[in-house]
Amino acid sequence: MKNKFFTGISILIGTCIGAGILAIPHLASQSGFFPTLFLIFILTALMILINLYIGEITLRTNEKHQLSGYAEKYLGRNGKILMEFAAIFGIFSAVIAYLYGFGESISFLIYGNTGSFILFGCLFGILMSALIWRGIHGLKKIEKINVSLIIFALALLFIIFLKKIDFSNLSYIYSKNFFVPFGVILFSLLCFSAIPEINFAIGKDKKSMKKIIIVGMLAVAMVYSLFTFVVIGLNGLNTPEIATLSLGIIFVIFGILTMFGAYVALGNALEQTFISDNKFSKVKSWFLSSIIPIILFVLISYFNIFSFSKILSIGGVISGGLTGILVLLTLKKAKKEGNRKPEYSILLNWFLIILLSLIFIGAILFELFY
Repeated sequence: MKNKFFTGISILIGTCIGAGILAIPHLASQSGFFPTLFLIFILTALMILINLYIGEITLRTNEKHQLSGYAEKYLGRNGKILMEFAAIFGIFSAVIAYLYGFGESISFLIYGNTGSFILFGCLFGILMSALIWRGIHGLKKIEKINVSLIIFALALLFIIFLKKIDFSNLSYIYSKNFFVPFGVILFSLLCFSAIPEINFAIGKDKKSMKKIIIVGMLAVAMVYSLFTFVVIGLNGLNTPEIATLSLGIIFVIFGILTMFGAYVALGNALEQTFISDNKFSKVKSWFLSSIIPIILFVLISYFNIFSFSKILSIGGVISGGLTGILVLLTLKKAKKEGNRKPEYSILLNWFLIILLSLIFIGAILFELFY
């Protein structure tokens, strides 16, 4: 039982932590550490609630689906289409951000600056497209390695830099920029797709679902808070957009390894979505999941349309907001039409649906027009 519990925790943490952690400190430096800390834990509470709702959906349904499958079962074909759009938009945003982050990291390692990030981002994308075409097995092992690397890097970060932290860098607050980190933090907490996967992993031990979600999400929030604490404490307003660039070569390499594993997992997931859910051919699915992101990355970067953190912010509010609203509607129907008695049940009424939906819609509008 304990092994399944920790497997579930690993899946949740591995799905959550990715490119977003590299962008939080930069945006946090614009608003202040304590406003960012407040947003991290408020949004963590919100995401715990939404993930518990997803968990209840899976527990109310005998059949095992991904999120789009549950949306189709309870909301119909249009629900499935919207859920797939939200998932694909989020993955595309992440993949493009990884190209950006990897390109800047390699350029920094070789030249000491980020001027050649487009070239190295493209080379990275081409390498990843070849790996995705061949198919990568053992993605769970990659995910577990990533989680281990992150924990090790965070521990090392504290050992090396704790005595160098300037606490004056943590005390300032820019109230007008209070919500600037909102979108990136939301993106960094998105792990909706992990909940159905956890449901598969824990087998008959369904009672552990609720605890896995709460403990896993709190662990993610602590990682983000501690990482932001160290990076802002060291750099203050000079925190770079990709945080690891300010921490030395070893941490830049850790960031690259983390992005490598996450990119492979997301690229494969996107390809499989096109193949299994949309019935596209292998070639078409590979092209959409591997080549199109490179093209979009070049266009966005060359014309300076969005920055690394802005890509993540927009991806977070649109993908997270739309998915959150659909989850609320799906659970409302599942409470009436579900074919299994769940191990737990969370309060949901139309007042909560409207309130939470307005929060998600407001976040989308803020990020797009701020």
